[in-house]
Amino acid sequence: MRARLPGWLQELGMFTLKQGWACLFGALMLLGLIVTDQLWQDGWPVARYDALLAYAIALQAGFLWLRLETWQEARVIVLFHLTGTTMEFFKVQAGSWAYPEPALFKLWGVPLFSGFMYAAVGSYIARVIRIFDMRFAPYPPFWTTVFLAVAIYANFFAHHYVWDSRSILIAATVLLFGRTRVWFVIGRADRWMPLPLAALLTAIFLWIAENVGTNTGTWLYAGQTTLDLVSLSKMGSWYLLLYVSFVTVTLVLRDALSPTPLAPRRPEGGVTRPDRTRTPSL
Repeated sequence: MRARLPGWLQELGMFTLKQGWACLFGALMLLGLIVTDQLWQDGWPVARYDALLAYAIALQAGFLWLRLETWQEARVIVLFHLTGTTMEFFKVQAGSWAYPEPALFKLWGVPLFSGFMYAAVGSYIARVIRIFDMRFAPYPPFWTTVFLAVAIYANFFAHHYVWDSRSILIAATVLLFGRTRVWFVIGRADRWMPLPLAALLTAIFLWIAENVGTNTGTWLYAGQTTLDLVSLSKMGSWYLLLYVSFVTVTLVLRDALSPTPLAPRRPEGGVTRPDRTRTPSL
């Protein structure tokens, strides 16, 4: 790329490739949804959801065996897998969405492969931090981020009974993380973007991915058909859920967090210089 493309195109190409590599688990899960939707027949001895569960387990084992994920990252992914599955049980029982197909490994209307869709989000965040050598600064006091993540998670349950505080929580993410820059390495230099912007862009792609799930009939929202697009309001839900996932990841990956602003380690031109402003992580 550096030999054949202009600078800005080099970085765009490398950024795209690195992002694709970071979301490999999620992309393979979506591929599984598409392929099984096209191939699966009602009379087959194994239900489609059960096949997806076996596929997801094999993927996770393969990622660890091939060292595409570390065991440290896997522990965080398991935690988000469990919190996501718990929310699935509640939301399906509340009628927010449904999994219409039968399965052997299905509890309270939720096929067990669904937790791996949340694990894919955790996998992406853990891998993208490592692949882009990300740093987050200035990072707010850690306890405040945990408090916000808990409040967001609780609202996904509580809004069925009391007033939905989603708009307040979105505003809280901007207030808390508005100054936080995501520093990342593409090729020759460090780049950065505001953390809320990074979350919003990721939420857009997750909304697109969710349309793959509904268009293949894997799950459907109340009143939705496979031909309907997922409501754009769900993008706000994914935006908030990303903060839950991100804070869950930072419970283990704390070295990337700095309470003070940082300077580029590699400025334009690619010449490495010491980062004299870096302080110990939170």
